[in-house]
Amino acid sequence: MNLDLSQAVDYHYGAFPPKVFDAARVLGPLLEATDALARYDQMLKGMHDSEILLAPLRGQEALASSRMEGTFSTLEEVLELESETDPDLSASEDYRSEAVETYLYGRALRTARQAMKDGQPFSKSLIRQTHQLLLSFARGQTKNPGQFKTEQNYIGSRGSTKISFVPISPEQLESGMDRLLDFAGSAAMPALLRVAISHLEFEALHPFKDGNGRVGRMLVTLLLWQLGCISTPHFYISRYFEEHKADYIHHMREVSASGAWENWCAFFLGAVKEQAQQNLQTAESIRKLYEEMKGRFAELLNSAKAVTALDYIFSNPVFRNSRFTQHAGIPPHTAARFSRILLEEKLLVPVREAAGRQSAIYSFEPLLRLVRI
Repeated sequence: MNLDLSQAVDYHYGAFPPKVFDAARVLGPLLEATDALARYDQMLKGMHDSEILLAPLRGQEALASSRMEGTFSTLEEVLELESETDPDLSASEDYRSEAVETYLYGRALRTARQAMKDGQPFSKSLIRQTHQLLLSFARGQTKNPGQFKTEQNYIGSRGSTKISFVPISPEQLESGMDRLLDFAGSAAMPALLRVAISHLEFEALHPFKDGNGRVGRMLVTLLLWQLGCISTPHFYISRYFEEHKADYIHHMREVSASGAWENWCAFFLGAVKEQAQQNLQTAESIRKLYEEMKGRFAELLNSAKAVTALDYIFSNPVFRNSRFTQHAGIPPHTAARFSRILLEEKLLVPVREAAGRQSAIYSFEPLLRLVRI
């Protein structure tokens, strides 16, 4: 295949980190993004359990980031896979490949987050491990999961031979990754600006044969957390990037074309501000629903285990009934009574009816209505 490189922009060799950066041009956006992110983070700190309440936001992130790469699935499909302890991802008759790929995004992000909690540094090794998990099944298995590129790769429109960007060469990738990690961990500039520039640089390096965009967007969450911009790793930005994809690509490309680092940072900071405000609204709606349902569950279920059931269903808003009865921390006969009552009240809706030895799958509609995208 003959590639059309006539309009391609090459990687910015020798220009990272930026030698000249006019911080005054981005001071306003920086202050606004910092304030919006702090408000969101403060709300997380006041949550009953952010791990429980923000499971649907993680699903949103996986959907939006995967859709940017042409992989489309539904929130229900992803949450159904997440509800299984060890889903058989090779069983193509059970799960669509697109749903598997989107599920793997969330699993890779959770695993990287746990590794960092356990003390693993933000490093090339962590990035490769994350990529390995992301591409471990479905179409990604043939794209050298966990291995840096050994051949030149290119960025262009899907299905077209026209190339818009030529990333760094494989021969210079290792040194490029070292510069990126050194910069991210330095005190060269405010943390939010380092996250903005590090995300762009990762995308410009394009270190893998496939999956670069998805890994790069995961790194935004991980870096924001590592650098102390957020207290818990629950900030997701891919929805804004998906909604403004043309601007996202344009501003990244212009850094290599003309050194427009400040324009890129202003765009990124605007994304952080807007996404923090959206995430705050969604998270507050989820928290409000949780408090409302706490009273409703107590009244309907008439049991000391009502909050236990509520927590399980909020963290698994799509679940197999057998897992609820076996793993919710509730006696099985009590859990079975709970699911019957919640179905009668239409708080739970059947996704799949029971078939053979497979129990039914239910969704918790009041929560899913808040977070579908």
